[in-house]
Amino acid sequence: MGFRSKRKREKVTYNYQCSLTGEEFVMTEKAAHPKELLTVKAFYEMNPDLDDRPAIVKKKLGLPTTTDQKN
Repeated sequence: MGFRSKRKREKVTYNYQCSLTGEEFVMTEKAAHPKELLTVKAFYEMNPDLDDRPAIVKKKLGLPTTTDQKN
């Protein structure tokens, strides 16, 4: 029996563009509806009431936190 090397499996990536901001991103799965894809930033801009990110994350991004808005 001879030595057989396993073939490395190539990782397929798909490049998409956010329909709102135009920001480009890469996914490892093919999107069912690529024209409807949004970045996280664009989603939270459209839905600020659903923004449940921790205050630390918002501070790193330069966004006002809930404690900043109360003062």
